[in-house]
Amino acid sequence: MSARTGRVERTTNETKVVVEIDLDGSGTTQVSTGIGFYDHMLTSFGKHGLFDLTVQVEGDLHIDAHHTVEDTAIALGQAFARAAGDKTGTRRFGDALIPMDECLVQAAVDLSGRPYLVHVEPEGAPPTIGPDYATTLTRHVLESFVYHAAIALHVRVHAGRDWHHVTEAQYKAVARALRAAVEIDPRVHGVPSTKGVL
Repeated sequence: MSARTGRVERTTNETKVVVEIDLDGSGTTQVSTGIGFYDHMLTSFGKHGLFDLTVQVEGDLHIDAHHTVEDTAIALGQAFARAAGDKTGTRRFGDALIPMDECLVQAAVDLSGRPYLVHVEPEGAPPTIGPDYATTLTRHVLESFVYHAAIALHVRVHAGRDWHHVTEAQYKAVARALRAAVEIDPRVHGVPSTKGVL
């Protein structure tokens, strides 16, 4: 099997982003975005997806975290799409149900080639987690990633009080669902679709 890796360099007037991902890794990560909580989330994403992940970002954090978080998610989605290729031999679908203390999050993914996000979080989130990660950014990360990875993703928070847990469990659940979806199934020959293409 050829290497399933993707590398994206994205430079704008707001950010400079480099992302590398290996879908067949061991969860080794090297992440630096300048946003501590986001680094923690992306590290968790790589670890629990068993993706080798490198993320290096220089962003306009003197304004706020938005551009850095968004552009990183875009590049991560693009790198994932490149690594997944035509999805030959994959399971295509994946799901995960992740508990984190009082929190429970479910994620389901289809490597469909059709971007679609359904995202359900409880009300009452605090404005930020840590000094600079707005809680509204999680949905935006998922939207940006899904669009550029060309996948369908459902994420539902069933329970949770602590928004560190609510957010981290979402990243973990998405990672585990993606890990299952990109796994090579020896019983699958070719692309797992009656269309013959994803």
